[in-house]
Amino acid sequence: MDPHAVTRQQFDAVLFDLDGVLTDTTRLHAACWKKMFDEFLRKRAENRGEEFRSFSITEDYFLYVDGRLRSDGVRDFLQSRTINLPEGDPDAPPESETVSGLGNRKNDMVNKLMASEGIHVYSDAVAWVRLLREQGYKTAVVSASNNCKTVLNSAKILNLFDIIVDGTVAADLGLAGKPSPDTFHNAAEQLGVEPKRAVVVEDAISGVQAGRSGGFGLVIGVARKENAQALKENGADVVVKSLDELQRCNNKDERPTSNIE
Repeated sequence: MDPHAVTRQQFDAVLFDLDGVLTDTTRLHAACWKKMFDEFLRKRAENRGEEFRSFSITEDYFLYVDGRLRSDGVRDFLQSRTINLPEGDPDAPPESETVSGLGNRKNDMVNKLMASEGIHVYSDAVAWVRLLREQGYKTAVVSASNNCKTVLNSAKILNLFDIIVDGTVAADLGLAGKPSPDTFHNAAEQLGVEPKRAVVVEDAISGVQAGRSGGFGLVIGVARKENAQALKENGADVVVKSLDELQRCNNKDERPTSNIE
């Protein structure tokens, strides 16, 4: 049997990221991160008489922000620019120039965008989750978002998952965010499943790194953002462009055709 096939003989649970895997909110998040950081960086450059360097979605977002807890994303990007800000209280006002304040500023932006534009769900993901549950798999969402349950509820897919481990849960339990495997381990523990019997499905580099370092039985990268090679290089066992490929292969001794060797 192919070790990269998702079968009931090998696995008991499938753990999904939210943004970019289940819902098409990555574009909104990336746009809001860019707007927030560019406003902050422009103001800082003007005050210091320095050259303004904008936040790059194609580089900075995917390297430092995508898939990470909000505060980690702020901190990691700022450190890449040798900028150190105080952490601030978790509920710091958006105008506060602290790690928490900038994160909350971005969160306000994305909430307004989601309210005005709505949330698009990937039909390939929903179809595969439904099939998995019919076949007896446990399912969970492991996301850095603090708004995970709200998004899932708005998308009318909350009932497809046994548990949710999001940014709020991570903060409450003191769990490190991705690329640490802590949140995935917590999800597996809540489901009563050993990591080697669980599949991780991720579209972010930090997420596949977490799945690989966490000892999970299979790490699937979803390359909706044309980042297939980066996902493979950072720990994905299988890379697909659509979860339709997994649905076709489910319980069959074959691999997705777009897997990158």
